[in-house]
Amino acid sequence: APPEIKKKRVVVLGTGWAGTSFLKQLDNPSYDVQVISPRNYFAFTPLLPSVTVGTVKNVDVHYWEAECFKIDSQSKKVHCRSNQNIDGKGKEEFVVDYDYLVIAMGARPNTFNTPGVVEHCNFLKEVEDAQKIRRSVIDAFEKASLPSLSDEERQKMLHFVVVGGGPTGVEFAAELHDFVKEDLVKLYPAAGKYVKITLLEAADHILTMFDKRITEFAEDKFKRDGIDVKLGSMVIKVSDKEISTKARVNGQVATMPYGMVVWSTGIGTDPVVKDFMKQVGQETRRVLATDEWLRVEGTDSIYALGDCATINQRRVMEDIDSIFKKADKDNSGKLTVKELQEVVDDICERYPQVDLYLKTKKLRNIADLLKDDSKSSVEISIEELKAALKEVDAQVKNLPATAQVAAQQGAYLAKCFNRMEEAEKNPEGPLRFRGEGRHRFRPFRYKHFGQFAPLGGEQTAAQLPGDWVSIGHSTQWLWYSVYASKLVSWRTRSLVVTDWVKRFIFGRDSSSI
Repeated sequence: APPEIKKKRVVVLGTGWAGTSFLKQLDNPSYDVQVISPRNYFAFTPLLPSVTVGTVKNVDVHYWEAECFKIDSQSKKVHCRSNQNIDGKGKEEFVVDYDYLVIAMGARPNTFNTPGVVEHCNFLKEVEDAQKIRRSVIDAFEKASLPSLSDEERQKMLHFVVVGGGPTGVEFAAELHDFVKEDLVKLYPAAGKYVKITLLEAADHILTMFDKRITEFAEDKFKRDGIDVKLGSMVIKVSDKEISTKARVNGQVATMPYGMVVWSTGIGTDPVVKDFMKQVGQETRRVLATDEWLRVEGTDSIYALGDCATINQRRVMEDIDSIFKKADKDNSGKLTVKELQEVVDDICERYPQVDLYLKTKKLRNIADLLKDDSKSSVEISIEELKAALKEVDAQVKNLPATAQVAAQQGAYLAKCFNRMEEAEKNPEGPLRFRGEGRHRFRPFRYKHFGQFAPLGGEQTAAQLPGDWVSIGHSTQWLWYSVYASKLVSWRTRSLVVTDWVKRFIFGRDSSSI
């Protein structure tokens, strides 16, 4: 019998949007897939503010319920610690070898090193966070209903502060308002008049990444709902009883008592990823950098995707000499428009900022750009090419840390792994301008399908491609439809939709279970 071919081991760290999307799309049986994650389920993060979750299990891979605490890129090993205690001996530690490593560990909440945040604030990144917040809200109403408390103590206990005016903070504030006004006030009528929700945002507006129309509508709606939005307020300290803010305009410091604080101000780097960044010479960066194929810079078999990484798009001006040389086939020192047209597709694919720049200038192709800028329609020199493309790199922008980006990256990387052997023989990517031949794969390209911002009261704002903005009750039903379709299985779809129906009929569950 022929000897058995050893499968290459792919180790996946994390089961978030990026990791789960990668595992769902990976269908090449030639890999030995090992998944390491501290949670044995997939958290559908867009529904965390409404405390609804889904689960996923993939029987085609080996799963370890553990956390990775060290990545050793030199010896190709990951060091892990089990989540389970073994016969009172503590949590077992073990090592897993890899041929390919996929880092999809997500990110930590960014506290900006603000004193007291870690000790006294709630975060909204995991299912356990959502459950803890829900219990805290219900417990606050239970305590505020005790007859021995003063009005001042009740006001403090029922003051809920949300820090961060991004999509998560805004949606949570809206969900909390609906939960209080539609359900809890009916159960605790005497406590209703003491409830206050405050949203703190350091910028001049909330939802700054959305269209101005959505921002204005959200601020007006929150004002009508009685949610106190404090703009230009930076949190400088959180104690066990008070939260201190500083006005960005005049530097005035103010303190306010609170019952619960939810911190939602962006993401920071995981300590394990930060340690790994030192190994690959990226210790000065804020987040792990990859190339356009999601491969970690400085490595050849490690990939990173999702919130823990960002694509470091190569600039055109860094490679302009190589581009010119590759296009100048007759080595004349001059480029004809025909020579440039032969590589223009490869240039636009390798450097997407070129294509964006041409669309911004409403030009059909690079030839039109050259005729306009260099005043030469026959031949151009390297200096004329540099002058024509000098503003192109201004179009480079980092991708947002969203579930939509992570899911697309996971699906893209899985397709690359599925076609790895085939692409080695028949490369399908653009020309290697600084080398020979072609890249194995086309670079990752993110396609934006729009974004939602639930605002409470069964109203949602949506900003879709083509500058299309929709706000209101009908958009809420679109939100329901889109997120139901994105759930991982028909089982979880039916469970979540059933929960929505039960809430419509009977209201939200306010038990402390």
